[in-house]
Amino acid sequence: MRRPLYAANWKMHKTRAETVRFFAEFSPSVDHRDDVDILIAPPFTSLDTAADATGGGSIAIAGQNMHFEAQGAFTGEISAGMLVDLGCDAVILGHSERRHVFGEPDGLINKKVDAALAAGLTPIFCVGEKIEEREAGQTEEILRRQVTSGLEGIGDPQIMNGQMVIAYEPVWAIGTGLTATPEQAQEAHLFIRTLLEELYDGEIAGSTRILYGGSVKPSNIAELMAKPDLDGVLVGGASLEPEIFAAIVNHA
Repeated sequence: MRRPLYAANWKMHKTRAETVRFFAEFSPSVDHRDDVDILIAPPFTSLDTAADATGGGSIAIAGQNMHFEAQGAFTGEISAGMLVDLGCDAVILGHSERRHVFGEPDGLINKKVDAALAAGLTPIFCVGEKIEEREAGQTEEILRRQVTSGLEGIGDPQIMNGQMVIAYEPVWAIGTGLTATPEQAQEAHLFIRTLLEELYDGEIAGSTRILYGGSVKPSNIAELMAKPDLDGVLVGGASLEPEIFAAIVNHA
């Protein structure tokens, strides 16, 4: 059975002091949840602070992005090894803002996924369609291209045993207040799981966690998580307030 994962993406929010305050309030609210996984991705400047604030507890820390090279003349970038050194367990890759604001193509994201796995980080590999693509009936075409390209050359042993997490994030539902209906989310998640069976096998498809991201909040989390192929959520704005993110984690 796939273990639920509740992941927070803080994006460009919170100083180190604000990070300490968040954990001081959030951690006691979720300490009893030994039946789920919790992950928080703060900005780079707060990664070590967040890792320290967990106190060696069960909350995992993730980077929000990384370069695929181990080192070099890449001003402003951060490597997988640097994330590991800062206490990270995972890294978000292919987020819609990286794809559509910063222009990252599928091939570049594939290199990052490969580098993350090689460094022992769990990639949270994001895919999703824009509103015009959904309205044109291209959702499955877009997901097939993104998943296939992003996992090109990634072998069975790398994706097994929870080493890979996929996040379905419909671009039209991120930061807009719009949310895919539970039925729309389930349909997309099932399609991604079917793709994994095509690319690998049924065991990998059945064991890989697929998260939903896109205006997740306490009022819709129960409906979303009731769907059989939703294994958790990747939460943006609603994860910035400890009581709100705790309510999402503790919905059941």
